[in-house]
Amino acid sequence: MDNMVNKKVIAIIPARGGSKRIPKKNILEIHGKPMLAWTIEAALKSKYIDEVLVSTDDEEIANIGKRYGAKVPFLRSLNSDDHSPISLATIHALDQWEDEGYSKHEIVVQLMANCPLRTSSDIDDSIENFFKKDLDFQISCFKYGWMNPWWAHEIDKQGLAKPVFPESERMKRSQDQPDLYCPTGAIWISRVKELKKSQSFYGSGYSFFPINWIKAIDIDEYEDLEMAKYFMNSKIGK
Repeated sequence: MDNMVNKKVIAIIPARGGSKRIPKKNILEIHGKPMLAWTIEAALKSKYIDEVLVSTDDEEIANIGKRYGAKVPFLRSLNSDDHSPISLATIHALDQWEDEGYSKHEIVVQLMANCPLRTSSDIDDSIENFFKKDLDFQISCFKYGWMNPWWAHEIDKQGLAKPVFPESERMKRSQDQPDLYCPTGAIWISRVKELKKSQSFYGSGYSFFPINWIKAIDIDEYEDLEMAKYFMNSKIGK
């Protein structure tokens, strides 16, 4: 693609050490290698990514990152707590990278380590769409399927259910309801200049790019982990 020529692209993989729901989640072994390794290998195989940087506050994660071919020239000094947005961790990594004297990049691709099913082809398709549409911000997503969000309810402390959407939408035939999409941490892309300005990938005019829901799996709970293992073993997930 002509508008991609000479665009310097860096992939940043945020992988902090303090995961609570699944301790040491980012380096938990999954199908013979640490979870982090799947994302590093996908990024390294991309046709468009020039550098792959692991941003972590943890020495063990840093060593695994280096072992699988990523750059880990420093440990993260900010935004490693439970509450800091991942966007800020990525911006901080970009700042650290530049402060250390490494070359600047025009495009950043944020790849969460807990999305091991996304492949280099998924990454390249996303990057190509980003450039084709001349975007500033692009967030990966998947379309809701059998878990129809239009039927969603909240449950209060007494166990009473309350619908989230009005009856006019909720009671339509499912084929007449608009498609809804959920963001996933698999592949987020931005122009570095615009990301630093907005402090978020949800900057002005952000766009969604749908990927297969299996490739989009975010591992946050043990149930997610078992589902990811299943699809890694299945032809469906290949």
